Amino acid sequence: MAMYENVSDVFISYKVDKWSSFSAHYAPENILRNEPSKQSSRWSSASNTPPQYLVLKLTQPAIVRRILFGKFEKNHVCNVKKFKILAGMKENSMHEVCVGGLKNDHNPETFDTKHVKDGKPTPCRYIKIVPILPWGPAFNFSIWYVELRGINDPSIITPCLQSYYELCEQETIRLCLKHFRQHNYVEAFQALQKKAKLALEHPLLTELHRKLVVDGNFEECEAIVERAMKKELFNHYINRQDYKTVWRNISKYDSHQPDGVPGMRGGHQMCMDYLNNNVYLFGGWNGTNDLSDFWRYEVDRQMWVCLSHDTENDGGPSARSCHKICIDCGNGKLYTLGRYLDSSKRTPTTVKNDFHVFHIREHRWEVLSRDTASEDGPRLVFDHQMCIDQASQTIYVFGGRILTAAAPVGAGSMRPIPEFSGLFRYDIAANAWKLMREDSGNAGPQDIRSRIGHSMLLDAKHRMLYIFGGQRSKEHVSDFFSYDIERDSVTIIHDGLKKEEGLPPSGFTQRATINSDLGEIHMLSGLSKDKDKREDNMHNSFWIYYMGEDSWTCVYRNEASKPMETPVSTCSEQVDAELGPCPRYAHQLVYDPVRRIHYMFGGNPGSKSSPKMRLSDFWSLSLLRPSQDELLNRCRCMIRKHKYKELSSVDPLAAMRYLQTDVSETVTHSDPVEERKFCRLAFSLFGHDADSDSDDEAPSLTSDRNNQANATRKLPSASNSSYESMKYSDTEQVHLKRTQLFDALSSFFPDYMTQPQDNIYDIMQF
Repeated sequence: MAMYENVSDVFISYKVDKWSSFSAHYAPENILRNEPSKQSSRWSSASNTPPQYLVLKLTQPAIVRRILFGKFEKNHVCNVKKFKILAGMKENSMHEVCVGGLKNDHNPETFDTKHVKDGKPTPCRYIKIVPILPWGPAFNFSIWYVELRGINDPSIITPCLQSYYELCEQETIRLCLKHFRQHNYVEAFQALQKKAKLALEHPLLTELHRKLVVDGNFEECEAIVERAMKKELFNHYINRQDYKTVWRNISKYDSHQPDGVPGMRGGHQMCMDYLNNNVYLFGGWNGTNDLSDFWRYEVDRQMWVCLSHDTENDGGPSARSCHKICIDCGNGKLYTLGRYLDSSKRTPTTVKNDFHVFHIREHRWEVLSRDTASEDGPRLVFDHQMCIDQASQTIYVFGGRILTAAAPVGAGSMRPIPEFSGLFRYDIAANAWKLMREDSGNAGPQDIRSRIGHSMLLDAKHRMLYIFGGQRSKEHVSDFFSYDIERDSVTIIHDGLKKEEGLPPSGFTQRATINSDLGEIHMLSGLSKDKDKREDNMHNSFWIYYMGEDSWTCVYRNEASKPMETPVSTCSEQVDAELGPCPRYAHQLVYDPVRRIHYMFGGNPGSKSSPKMRLSDFWSLSLLRPSQDELLNRCRCMIRKHKYKELSSVDPLAAMRYLQTDVSETVTHSDPVEERKFCRLAFSLFGHDADSDSDDEAPSLTSDRNNQANATRKLPSASNSSYESMKYSDTEQVHLKRTQLFDALSSFFPDYMTQPQDNIYDIMQF
């Protein structure tokens, strides 16, 4: 390995072996020549409809460590903005080694590949380049030049290839072992395992197989599963399940509040004091006026407390909406900045951007600045974003529309061009502002375009800001990027130029939160970008972005077509508990990262017939996955149902008693689906088919993430019970069914512990 690391890269020769398509005069072979001054010296796909690709075949196996992309001498709309690269020894068995994108300039770019696996360099014979997005929307892809760099020294490649083929042989033997055991070829299984001296799986799973499939000792199987649970072996499975959203209307406690409750509003602000389990709410717009009341909801007491009916009279900020607040939980301070001001009220005096802090422990407001613009801070803005890094005592403010004094109305007056604020940093200890990035107005790879109605979240763990969505004048901005605070650099995660499957809907006023420890961003969608159909299309959906996987998953949708036409205080009570709150925008959502609960208040239901209507309902949202105990009970239920089915064929009376006692205690009888399946088990004693609900014996992997990650994990192909009952004897049937149960239980264990996920049929070529 040390020798490999010290070897210099050399040019790796290749030929273009296959391609998806190409346009006339732009043949795939053009990428072999580096001629940046020639417009025609490139491969160009015949369309941008996926999948488009190039497959390169190396002259001989090599370790490809870097890939260089040459470009045209000028910017070009067909340059590839996002791509992925796969590599492997076989064309039909390649794995992802690089994901990246080219800048839209003339400079060549080099990308490193993931060429080491399990500490060993991995040779390849094929490279597949898959363009995903071009720089120009709706344009075809172009690649001008590709150069492969790496190692082709036989003294290094030969032992690497030997290790590769040994690994292939081991995996082939394990596939054979799996096949022999599944089909009860005991002698062949034992002989091959003795000769090869290979473990098919982790010893715990081997023990489970012996107790379940060979011995039929179901009680011992339960004990093994319980041991696995105590060792937290199922955590990986649990963490890959989609969340279940549980909404709870907590407005019903309103009648018990001695100080009353916050009234209807939108454009208000909330923040979460997760240390003391309190939610703070300030200001907003009730459809007629800006508000200046200030509230605290004490979660433990389930009670609203009015801290101020008029903050301005108490030395704090004036009535406002479209402002922002953030909280320093450790020091007990709440900061607020910005507001919207009607054009008729904008004067040189009123458009000064005041900045306040509320000292929670002392219960008092303090004015930090009467005009932040005069102190190198932002001008008066609304619909911006603000977040705080408590560790460094820094506040970040980004975007928002700048408000200026109204110009005198005259014959030659023109509507002013909208201005947007950039990215600012406020040092709390030094009481000093600094402009980090001006609004570029452009969409280059390192530009930050300001906007309104967007989201900005701080990942304090990695010192990153995540920004997405929003609106810039009449343009709906759908990009998603991260900003590295230390390096002052931008990484485009999704440019929003082309709609891709599995992404949140385009829009603005979405509400987002972050849990850095879990590596998750949570987003509740807001207003549709289609203003004309806003009322008909009003809906909310809740999405999770998994930072480590760069993937979005939708876990909740409420697509009620009409907003409520009833008094706001009762709006939420008319919504089905499973649907959650009625669709809205201009609401507020905050997150308690300790207890992992969201809180949402108010908003605008978008009623054309009642344009001043606002909401005053208050909701909590919990994101739930199966618990350890729930998964353990599920495994027990699967095992006991199987034992019942075996008993029912030999001793129906004992089977009925077992069903009424042992099986029944693992069933949630309040769940109609579970109760129906339980009843079908009883019917099977009287000749009815109990196997119609096959999901009783297999994990319910409803998560898209799970389906992708476990796409190759397959149960035995013998799953058609009517066909198999004709094909196998009774003894073989018992073995087959027990094997299916074993494979289902194995699915809960981490991949590194299980038998191969593929079947031997998958490697056969016909």
